[in-house]
Parts: sequence; C-alpha cells; structure tokens
Amino acid sequence: MKPLEKGSKKLLNAWAFYDWANSVYSLTIASAIFPLFYGALFRAEGIEKIQIFGGEIARGPLITYVTSFAFLIVSFLTPLLSGVADYVGNKKGFLKFFCYLGSAASIGLYWFSLDAIYVSLGIYLLGLIGFWGSLVFYNSYLPDVAFVEQQDRISAKGYSLGYIGSVILLVLNLIMIMKFEWFGFESATAPTKFSFVLVGLWWAGFSQYSFYYLPKGNGNQGKVTRSILLSGFKELKKVWGALGTNKTLKRYLAAFFVYSMGVQTVMLVASYFAEEELAWESDSQRTTGLIISILLIQLLAVLGAILTSRASAKFGNIKTLIGINLIWVMVCMVAYFVVTPNQFYITASVVGLVMGGIQALSRSTYSKFLPPTKDTASYFSFYDVAEKIGIVIGMFLYAFIAQLTGSMRTSIVLIALIFFLGMFLLLRVPRKRI
Repeated sequence: MKPLEKGSKKLLNAWAFYDWANSVYSLTIASAIFPLFYGALFRAEGIEKIQIFGGEIARGPLITYVTSFAFLIVSFLTPLLSGVADYVGNKKGFLKFFCYLGSAASIGLYWFSLDAIYVSLGIYLLGLIGFWGSLVFYNSYLPDVAFVEQQDRISAKGYSLGYIGSVILLVLNLIMIMKFEWFGFESATAPTKFSFVLVGLWWAGFSQYSFYYLPKGNGNQGKVTRSILLSGFKELKKVWGALGTNKTLKRYLAAFFVYSMGVQTVMLVASYFAEEELAWESDSQRTTGLIISILLIQLLAVLGAILTSRASAKFGNIKTLIGINLIWVMVCMVAYFVVTPNQFYITASVVGLVMGGIQALSRSTYSKFLPPTKDTASYFSFYDVAEKIGIVIGMFLYAFIAQLTGSMRTSIVLIALIFFLGMFLLLRVPRKRI
C-alpha cells in the first residue's frame, strides 16, 4: 500500500484510533475492575498482608511497589529503544511489540491468584510495561502524521476516542459482572476475570486499523547491530545536549515534569482516597460510588479535551495550561474538605474536565516545541521518561506524607503545591504563541 500523506484525514484518524484501542487497559485494569478484583482476593482469604520477597507486605504497598518498578523499567527502556527505532526506521515494529506484550499480559491476568503470586505479579508488571512502552512510540508519531496546526485537534481527538472506547467496554464488563446469571456464569468472579481477556482482545484487535495505515517510521532502514543498540544512549545524550540550547523546550519540560507529577498521582490515588476518607454507608455503596466517579471522570474528560483544544486556539497553549493548573490547585484545596459521596462526585466531575484537557494539550504543546528533526521518538522518550519518573516521585511523596501524618488529606496539600509550582514554571516559558 502506498504510504498516506502527512496530514491526510485517514492517517490522522488511524493514529488517533490507537487511543481507542489501548485506553481500555488504563480504565478497566489500572483504575476500575482489577483493583476491586485484587482487593477481593485478599478479603476472600481473610488476610491483609502476604509473605513475599522475604518479608510481610500489605496488599496496597505490594501492588504499588510493583507499579513503581514497572515505571522504572519503562523509564530505562524507552530512551534506549526509541533511539534504536529512529535509527533503523521501524517505529511501528516497536509499537506493535509493546502493544502485543500488554494485550497478552492483560489476558494473562485471568489466571491471577495469590497461590502463584510471583507469576501473577510478573504478568501484571508486563502489562504495565506493554501499555506505557507503547505510548512512547505512539506519541512520537504525532509530529510525523500531523502538521503543527493539526496537532492540538488530533491529540484531543485521540484522547476523546480513548475515553469513549474505554467507557463502552467498562460498561459492558460491569453489566456482565453485575448480571452474571444472564451470561451463564455461576458467580461474579468468572466474568470479572473474563473482562481482563476482553481488554487484551480489544486492545490487540482494534490496533490493527492503526497498524495498517501508520508509516513504518523514519530512519536509515538498517539492521540492528550491537553498535546501533549502543547508539540509543548516544541519541539520548544528543537530545539532552539539544535541550541545553533550546530554552523554550527545556523550561516547558521542567514545568511538565512537575505538574504531570500531580496529574498522574491524582489519577492513581483518587480511588484509594475515596475508599478510605469518605463516609460511605456500606461496602456496596462504596463499590458503586467508585465506579460512578470513574465513569464521570472518563466521560467528562472527553468534553474537557475538546474545550481545552478550543481554548488553546484562542488563548495559546501555555496560557491555557497555566489556567488549567490553577483549576487543579483549587480542586485540591476543595478535595481536602470533601467527606460525602455527593461532594466527591462533584469534585470528580471537575477532575474529569481538567484531566482530559491537560493531557491532550501537554502532548501537542511538546510536539510543537520540538526542533525540525526525524528523531521524534528520541525526543518523545524524554517526555515519557519525565512523566514516569514524576509518577514514582509523586506516589512516594504522597504515601510518605500520608504515613507520616496518618491522613491522606494532608497529602492533598502536597499535590496542590505541586500544581502551584507547575503553574509558576509555565510562567517562565518564553512567550511564544503556539
């Protein structure tokens, strides 16, 4: 097939559609069904801690440690592999590898059990690596497929498709779990595990449309040798040096690193905060309430991505990002006083609006700041590494303060300060309307 021209509607849609394919992992497995399934396994056995790695660890810290380790692995791998991908000109091959790794691991979660905890956690680890690893190469395609004036809109469209697709599958999975007898299951356990299989099949299946139309990649079209493998580190050093002479990109990356730390931490701990700090009347209300809040966030994130795209067209990207960070500061301040489910639903709605907007706009803003280059994957590896390291730092600080003070509410103050610092750093980005 003849490669599609840059900026063509079909190519842009094919790129954005990968968000539709892979976002089911982040919602069903990272945010909604798997966390509930994971906790239920421990409650069914009547245990809160487990003997593993030569010590006794509670279920919450255990999965957090595994998650942090996955992000550290991805942070190390992506600069290396993205440099190799640019050199050999096979970016799509790496995207496929991580996609299939993540989808296979999602299916493998069907067999997750405490009796085989090492293997089970290993499968969970591979799923995280597959998901976040694929995003590096997916994001790096943006400047390859879209012109500068198209990038805000198509980035927002990708996030919107991801939110819509993931909600559709989540609702189908919830119906299957809550009405398990309709589908011939004897209990809710089997359809819960089957939902992980559906995530893997959805992810790998719908990705085929993107794979069919996306170009192979830019580069020398050479073979991978030992010297080329080591060249990944050279590419990393090259990009680092280039950042030193590009004040706009360097300052933007510093701001992104800080405020993204806040965004990702909120996304990862929101459910735990709601579970522990709110006044739920019963366990069933807690489960239903958390699902409702997750759906609210996902659906309103679609609207948030669209509104943010329009705001950036009118006011510029940096000014819009500053405004969103200010909203995040106010959200954190309000969240400190939230105690009832209804208050949490309202707060979650605002979180949804600013979450979708800040993620989509951050990606397209970075793409616009890039210098003319074919090494887009190497540059985007910096973007993704900054995000991953920020997650590790943000989660550690959040947990440390919560443990030190005995309350997650105190940690919310830290998150507010992080967004305030991010807003300040954005103000230092040289004024360049984009």
